[in-house]
Parts: sequence; C-alpha cells; structure tokens
Amino acid sequence: MSADQGRRRWLRAGALLPLVPLGARAAAPSLDPAATLAQLAASVPRAPAGVTPAALASDRRYWSDVAALYDVTDRVVQLENGYWGAMARPVLQNYQALTATVNRDSSWYARRDYPAEFEAARAGAAGALGVEVDEIVLTRGATEALQALIGGYNRLAPGDVVLCADIDYDAMIAAMRWLKQRRGVEVVSINLPEPFSHDSVIDCYAKAMARHPRLKLLLITQVNHRNGMQLPVADISRMARQRGIDVIVDAAHGVGQLDMRIADLQADFVGINLHKWIGAPVGVGAVYIKRGRVRDIDPYMGEQDGDDVRTRVHTGTANFAAFLALPLAFEVHQRIGVANKQARLQGLRNRWVEPAREIAGIEVLASADPRLSSAIAAFRLKGQATLAQNVALAKRLVAEHGVFTIHRDGLASGACVRVTPSLFTTEAQVDRLLAALHKVAKQG
Repeated sequence: MSADQGRRRWLRAGALLPLVPLGARAAAPSLDPAATLAQLAASVPRAPAGVTPAALASDRRYWSDVAALYDVTDRVVQLENGYWGAMARPVLQNYQALTATVNRDSSWYARRDYPAEFEAARAGAAGALGVEVDEIVLTRGATEALQALIGGYNRLAPGDVVLCADIDYDAMIAAMRWLKQRRGVEVVSINLPEPFSHDSVIDCYAKAMARHPRLKLLLITQVNHRNGMQLPVADISRMARQRGIDVIVDAAHGVGQLDMRIADLQADFVGINLHKWIGAPVGVGAVYIKRGRVRDIDPYMGEQDGDDVRTRVHTGTANFAAFLALPLAFEVHQRIGVANKQARLQGLRNRWVEPAREIAGIEVLASADPRLSSAIAAFRLKGQATLAQNVALAKRLVAEHGVFTIHRDGLASGACVRVTPSLFTTEAQVDRLLAALHKVAKQG
C-alpha cells in the first residue's frame, strides 16, 4: 500500500466519525464537523515547499508556529516527554467534545453508533500505519499490546529459549520472564554494549543467537526508554528469520517519531503506542500481527480461535472518545510530517548531546551514529551510576535550574537521567539544560 493510498483510506474512514458531535458545537464552535479539516489545515503550519527535513529542523519560525498548537506548563522546562505526548490543541478540543457526547448519550450511543465508528477509526489507523485493517487491533497502549503478543505466542515448547535485553521495557522483561512459568522455556537476557555502535549491537544479537540454538523468540525494542538507542531492527529481524526465530518488536517510541512504516521492521508481531509520538489521547495503542500469523498468538481468554486479529485482545469497556479522536491526531501528525518531526527532534537532541560530551564530569549515553539515534538520550555524572544518585540528580535539575527530566534504571551499566524533547521544545530550553549540566558537573 502506498502512502497516498493509506492517506486516502484514513480520510475516508475519518469522514465517518463525528469529529465534533452536534451537541458539542456550542462549546467548541471552531470545530464544526463541516469545517474541521479546513480549519485544521489553517491551524497546522505546513512545511515550506522544497525545504528538506534537515533544513526545516533549524527553522525557528516554523517550529514556533508548531509549538503554538500545544498548551504547555510554564512551571518547568519540560524535557520529560517520553511518558506520553501532549495532544495538539485541535485534538484536545475534539477529544473533550467527544467525551462530553459519550457522557451525555451514554449507552444509547455506545450500543448503537460506537461499534461502527470504532471500526472506522481502526481502519483509518491501519491506513496511516501502512498495514491492512485485518492486521491490527486497537489497545489501551503498547504495554497491553505487547503483553498480548508475548503471553499469547504459542510456538514454544518446554526447553526452548526466549531472549530479551537490558534496554527493554520493564513490563516486557517481566512478561518474557513469565514465559518460563507459562511455557516451560529458558529465559535469557543480554546486556547491550556501552558505548554502542551499529556493528557492535548487531554482533551482540548475532552471538546470542549462535550461543542458543534453541532460541525461538526474540524481543526487540526499536527505541528504548532508558538511553534512547534506536536498534537496527530490520537487520536483527532478518538474522533471526534466517535461524527460524520469531521477533516481537516494541515500537512504542518508534511509531510517530521515526520516518518508517511497520513493514520496514521486517517483523510479524509489533506492539504500538499511539499516545506517545502520534499525539492521540492517553490510552491508545495497537497490536500488529502480519496476515497469516494470527493463529500463532493465542486468542484472549475464552475468545473463539480463528484468523480474526480482534480475538487476540479483549480490552473491555475502554475510553470511547480516545479512540474516536484518532483521526484528528493522525491528521495533525501527517500535516507536520514524520520526516520533519524526526529531523527536528534529533536536532534538539544533538544540540545538547554533542556539547555535553565535552563537559568534564558528564557521561553521555548516546551514539553519534544517526542510525542509532532518536529524540531520547541520557546522561549521568561520571562515577555516579546508582539509582539513588540519579534520582537525586534529576531532582536537583528541577530544584536548582527548573529543568524537568527523569531518572531511569535497568541498564547493565547503571542508572541515568533521561532527556526527551518534544515538538514544542525550543532551542533556548535545550540550552538551559546544557547550562545546568555545566554547573552540576562543576559542583559534582
């Protein structure tokens, strides 16, 4: 499916949805359904024609216009945007209006209209992600999606081996470890090299595959939440396939941030988050299962087996409005452009990462290789790798410099402080972080 075909399918599906319910027009007159797309086009700045993403990344006027779409606290410099992504104002207004209608019409709406509108949102999401509608099911986030994939993967026998790494998300590591109890397998964990390079990362996975001939399942995190390293997922997936190893990809921090399509991952099973970098309301994600592979994931408890991907997740009563706000979230995302987003975010990341490498006393946990880079990066004070030390460091940045970051633990090398800019982050805010690093490094 081409990008244009996917976009057309998304817009057709989105046209079926009540972008702003009739009863909410008085509260949000600027989002009248008939004018929504036209108003959105006017409110979301388009990139200048003929400008490359790399050149646009430093266009402060353009990104100031983008930042104006977001209502952001002024209490701190917000550099902890990895938890979830703020909704652009049009998406927030639409979500609020949808919430009001769901609350007002209650089960009358839920029983009659919601099922078809939810399926329209699902079809639109499939088109935006470049997959077929029978390959995805919407979830409440990537954690729910990945737990369904890991716990449901049924091509394991007692004595087989499954593998995860120190960079993987804690809940996913726990799910992989649970497979020992559920399937009788051996759970192996590897530590990725630091400092890391493209070749050293691939070599680490290649050696693990060679050491464990009964390896059957591999968890790969596309962009990890600890130090932000972007793994060469497609290369590792191809290696695994050649050995008969299946791969489950955690793409929670990849989709929406990186200029890629699901097919680029070369994996049959992917957990997706839509409230981090796509900008949907909190509580929206997706499971991707390649057509023909559904039966390799167990149906959810009590669900009928078969080829319907929707039987692999049973969310129950979810946040209706969050799913129905997906069309507008994807529309904002697509109008800005994922390649432009990636270039801007990595430009902001490099603005502090590269100078920080030269600060005595600061250890930067990030690669200079763009193939391994994302918006996220991390640092610690040299020789200070305990969790307590990095909790204290993150608190110190807030208390003394007004810069909000977050400590992360779990890497084999120790704890660190994570920095994650967003589309509303300014160069001045990144420079404030860098000035703070100079001071804390000097003070020790």
